[in-house]
This record gives sequence, structure tokens and C-alpha cells, in this order.
Amino acid sequence: MKAAFLDRDGTIIRDYPDALWASVSYPEFLPGAIDALKLLRRKGYHIIVVTNQYLIGEGLLSFEQYSAFSRRFEQALRLQGLAVPDIFYCPHARGAGCACCKPAPGLIHQALQMYPQIALSASIVVGDSTGDEGLAAAFSLDFYGIGFTPSRGRPVASLWEAAQLAP
Repeated sequence: MKAAFLDRDGTIIRDYPDALWASVSYPEFLPGAIDALKLLRRKGYHIIVVTNQYLIGEGLLSFEQYSAFSRRFEQALRLQGLAVPDIFYCPHARGAGCACCKPAPGLIHQALQMYPQIALSASIVVGDSTGDEGLAAAFSLDFYGIGFTPSRGRPVASLWEAAQLAP
């Protein structure tokens, strides 16, 4: 099974400044993101969201707020006819030294525990930060960097462009 490890904020949905996240109730999908998810599924990718949620650990967002937002995210995907992807998240504060805050490899290790049949050689990472790029590098995965020129991988304008380019 090949997997598309996707960042959430700034990749699938709109990202906000940290101080505003507590007031965000509903996800705003980025242009082309829904179609990109559908295209990746048609190409045979298992969609896995890997997201740093350090706002929980830093006290700017409660776990309950995160959970409610995640339920709305999942519901919005279901309404678009998409299966809810697996979501692996890091709730720890930045600098906490955990093994799951990207670029650390913990979120993909968690996915591999759940899905040992993932073929990393056929999998990709798409994200909008150097943390996402570092996660891809830790596993030698193809990387598509949204909105920046990664030191390794391909720069793309959107998840839609990455989905089109993905093998």
C-alpha cells in the first residue's frame, strides 16, 4: 500500500496565525484540495494526515477545541464523498523534545505501526514547511513543498499540483 502523508494546516486547509486558531470553528479548504484528495485516492494512495498541533501543548488551544475542529474537518470530507483519512497529530509544545513533532519521525512511525503494509518506497509527503520536508527526508520519501522551494523535493503551488505530479 502506498501512502500520501499530508500536512493539514496550509496544505489541505487554510492556516491561521497561532493566536487566531482558538476562534476558528470550521475548516476552510484550500482551492483544489478536495479534488486533490480525490485524485490521490484514484491514484491508489492511502491518505494519512500528519500534523503538528503544538497549540495544544502551549495552551493556546484546548484538546476539546482541537477535537471539535477535527470532527468538523472529517464531516466536511464525508460530505464531499471522501473517506475520513487517518490523522496522526503531535499535541506537544514546540521544543518539548518529543519524537512526534515534525520533522521528528514519530508520526510516520505511528502510521507504520497501524499499517505495516505501507510501502515507503512508493509513498509521498506533501506539506508547506521545512518540518514537513525534514519528515520526508527522514524516510527518503518524495516531497512536494507547497509555497516554498525545498532543498530536496519539488516546489509546488498547491496540493492539487502535487496530486497531479504524484506518480
